[in-house]
Amino acid sequence: MPVQAKKGEQPMSQSATVPKNDIRSILLRQMARIGRAFMKYRWLYFMMIPGIIYFATFRYMPLWNAQIAFKDFKPLLGVEASPFVGFKYFINFFNSYYFSQLIGNTLIFSIAKLIIGLPVAVILALSIYESMFKRLARFVQTIAYLPHFLSWVIMFGILLVMLSPGEGLFNEIIKANGGTPVPFMMSVDWFRIVVILSDIWKETGWSTIIYLAALMAIDPTLFEAAAVDGASRLQRIWHISLPGIAATIVVVTLLRLGNILDAGFHQIFVLYSLPVYSVGDIIDTWVYRQGILEFQFSLATAVGLFKGTIGLMLVLVSNHLAKKFAGTGIY
Repeated sequence: MPVQAKKGEQPMSQSATVPKNDIRSILLRQMARIGRAFMKYRWLYFMMIPGIIYFATFRYMPLWNAQIAFKDFKPLLGVEASPFVGFKYFINFFNSYYFSQLIGNTLIFSIAKLIIGLPVAVILALSIYESMFKRLARFVQTIAYLPHFLSWVIMFGILLVMLSPGEGLFNEIIKANGGTPVPFMMSVDWFRIVVILSDIWKETGWSTIIYLAALMAIDPTLFEAAAVDGASRLQRIWHISLPGIAATIVVVTLLRLGNILDAGFHQIFVLYSLPVYSVGDIIDTWVYRQGILEFQFSLATAVGLFKGTIGLMLVLVSNHLAKKFAGTGIY
């Protein structure tokens, strides 16, 4: 019911305005609160500056030039003056003879690395965490994540020493047992296996650190209470350790799903050769040849934009499903 004004008073409107002085004081209090929070965490904000500069320079500013995916880009005309062609290059890519082959190879590499690499990293983290020999555990951890710091050029040299059909370690063993040398790096049957296993070898140790950090954050009294109740080591791992790092596993998996179409350009580019193009060529290597070597910048940008769109959709859908069924997500 509307409020009745007393005699001699002006009737109050239902949407009474706040005095300007009150608005000003509210804004000043908010600014003061923000200033205090900034001063409290100023060093954390300072540490964020290099990351912000990196993403702004190499991730967000180039998005303006992504419009050449919809244009017949002419370097002499520039981005703005190049003629608009709509979805021409997207359609050309979808109708390309290589489309299904590129998508298939990319998904095979990415999904295999995720499905095999994730449990291997979790098992290694659990083994190191549960080990009774702490010095041995630290040594294994160091040896496991050391390959992460090696470039794929160095890794190629190591793989060549191990897998070369001439004097490679594995082929020497095969020849010693009366077998025929296998050209692992140039074999259609073996190339995918080499790529997947070498990536797991190189990156598993680094992923293990994430899960080890999550394991160390679990309250140790939970393990002590379970041990008092008679739980075995495997039961403690199954009922305490794994549920304790479940949220971390979900977040890491979601982030990997967002890059499902990034099968590892540097690795494939260093390892593959013409004989294994049919099983080794992925979207990124094809884009490199089309965009850089053949100067088809618009086509390469269109394919990159397609990859980014698919990755965004996968992150949104998988995050929704993770929050619905697992109760956790990345946002």
